[in-house]
Amino acid sequence: MNKIAQVKNAFDLTTYISAQESKGFLRFLTCGSVDDGKSTLIGRLLYDSKLLFEDQLAALEKDSRKHGTVAEDIDLALLVDGLEAEREQGITIDVAYRFFSTDKRKFIVADTPGHEQYTRNMVTGASTADLAILLVDARKGLLTQTRRHAFIASLLGVRHVVLAVNKIDLVDYNQARFEEIKAEFESFSSGFDFDSRQVIPLSARYGDNVTSASENLSWFNGPTLLEHLETVELDQHTSETAFRFPVQWVNRPNLDFRGYSGTVRGGAISVGDEICVAQSGKTSRLERIVTMDGDLLRAENGQSVTLTLTDEIDISRGDVLTPAKARPDMSDQFAAHLIWMSENAMLPGRPYLLKCSTKTVSASVTEIKHKVDVNTFDQHAAKQLTLNEIAFCNLALSEPIAFDPYEVNRDTGSFILIDRMTNETVGAGLIWFGLRRATNVHRQALDIDQKARGRLKGQKPAVLWFTGLSGSGKSTIANAVEQKLHSLGRHTYLLDGDNIRHGLNRDLGFTDADRVENIRRVAETAKLFVDAGLITLVSFISPFKAERQLARDLMEEGEFFEIFVNTSLEECEARDVKGLYAKARTGQIKNFTGISSPYEPPEKPELNLKTQSKTVDDLADEIVERLLNDGYIGTDNSWVI
Repeated sequence: MNKIAQVKNAFDLTTYISAQESKGFLRFLTCGSVDDGKSTLIGRLLYDSKLLFEDQLAALEKDSRKHGTVAEDIDLALLVDGLEAEREQGITIDVAYRFFSTDKRKFIVADTPGHEQYTRNMVTGASTADLAILLVDARKGLLTQTRRHAFIASLLGVRHVVLAVNKIDLVDYNQARFEEIKAEFESFSSGFDFDSRQVIPLSARYGDNVTSASENLSWFNGPTLLEHLETVELDQHTSETAFRFPVQWVNRPNLDFRGYSGTVRGGAISVGDEICVAQSGKTSRLERIVTMDGDLLRAENGQSVTLTLTDEIDISRGDVLTPAKARPDMSDQFAAHLIWMSENAMLPGRPYLLKCSTKTVSASVTEIKHKVDVNTFDQHAAKQLTLNEIAFCNLALSEPIAFDPYEVNRDTGSFILIDRMTNETVGAGLIWFGLRRATNVHRQALDIDQKARGRLKGQKPAVLWFTGLSGSGKSTIANAVEQKLHSLGRHTYLLDGDNIRHGLNRDLGFTDADRVENIRRVAETAKLFVDAGLITLVSFISPFKAERQLARDLMEEGEFFEIFVNTSLEECEARDVKGLYAKARTGQIKNFTGISSPYEPPEKPELNLKTQSKTVDDLADEIVERLLNDGYIGTDNSWVI
């Protein structure tokens, strides 16, 4: 090769690389009901764009013979459906991401599941998407899952939608059928916050209107799917938001370096800019932006970097670094849209872990304002949420967090809820606004505290929480323990489940939601009695681990003493002093613990009382002896803490 040719090739390569770097970028997802052709459509886009290598095509042909569902043709869906379970069932379970590029734009596409059971995965794909391709089978029209996905996409901030009327070949490319589906979609989505709506007829299997216009659809004057993806105009909202940097970890490799590592989640920052810790309000200036490839002068949205500051200020994981004059909201209460993702119902008052950016705190839903019917989009009252339901709720957190409304910043305005017992992600939320109703209420400092009240009574305040099935003997044993403590001159109070329901909790029934609220109120009441210096005996079935954990978390370390009155269901039924089990067995009592409602036994109680082989007096003595040994009470009235 001569010198001129070498220079020409070098110039062409440079030009090519420059052109690739300057291309626009679009993230989109495919969604809709199960078996509407999402994976096949992505496969067709990759195939027709000639973005597959020969070995990929050979593997696809082999897989099509084994797993294909389109007779002798190549099954393009198998390019995306990588899980063995997906190939066997012919459905998408996981979120599959694929990258491809054309002369005009680069793309990342998320193929999300259509099956209702995997709606949570669709939420994952939509959370970062600019555009949603909502597929619909021309034969079936708009289904419930189609509507649900359209609503979720709008809710999650996807501002552009394409309704791809797929399998149009199976209705003989009928224009009237297309217009019917188009009119229905435009009617039901008119209230959604989409910036653009495009309806396109196509056949993913045969390629009609996917990358090139089809003679079979000569009556359609709009763009092909790929033409629309290449030309749809995106806003630059993210780059215009204020700088946000949730701290992932404090980077301290040695005594001479302290940096704060994480990913920029909005806006940009430059060396020398003033920076603020959102939670504390402490300010400094940005000294360095450190990366593996060397220092930068500027960091923008999406970049993972380590920041160093000119001053030593207190910053920990979960803190958010922001401009001093554009700090996010701070609150321990906010209103949010919540998408429930667990087969176990969401119950107001039940404690969960809430993770927003890099910050994790305890939280609970305090009120369901309404839930949404995905068919009519009407709002309905609700006491709980079940799998895939969507609601507008109020939440309360154990401490304030920094956040932006979701409309302002997707990253700092979204959160997940995590089950404290199983560590399962059970919900995804979008923060709409902070609740400021209680900002003028502060705790009043008191000179006399619970330790002082306890010393005066010669005891260590605590909650003795008796839990077990109905008829297990909780109240009988608790009553006996209180008598023994009283004879020792100790100050006690007994909160019994039946008695509380005649007063404080008389408005509550026995649904799971009411049971959660029942225990929440009792736990808060018990906390007040402990603050008064009393040994408080609480006798409640309290069937759910999460609510017993809520009560434990309200108390200080060592104040909560869980006592499992371990009596078998058979023994409790045999006793059945009140005739409740007999009524529950015949259906006269609904939501009865142990029969039609579950009981979750404690895993590590402070005391496990097996009642069948001991008398009530023996069991009460066992509890009192444990209190003596652990230092909760003394042997005479002169004993002090």
